[in-house]
Amino acid sequence: MDPKEVKRLIEKGMNAVHVDVKGDGAHFEAVIVSDEFDGKNPVQRHQIVYKALGDHMRENIHALSMKTYTPEQWLKTS
Repeated sequence: MDPKEVKRLIEKGMNAVHVDVKGDGAHFEAVIVSDEFDGKNPVQRHQIVYKALGDHMRENIHALSMKTYTPEQWLKTS
């Protein structure tokens, strides 16, 4: 699985305004910005992303490191 496919799956499975994924085919790093993260703690945010990726998290993705932001938080980091 390549980073473009992981990005596509995240964008398809949730309402994200920005997704950037880097990786080597098994280990990935993602930056995800979504209104869906508003009011959610880090564990809940990761669960939203895992749900978007579905079975690929068990079958195709060995490791996924995530930074998750609301649009407001993302503006503060830029």
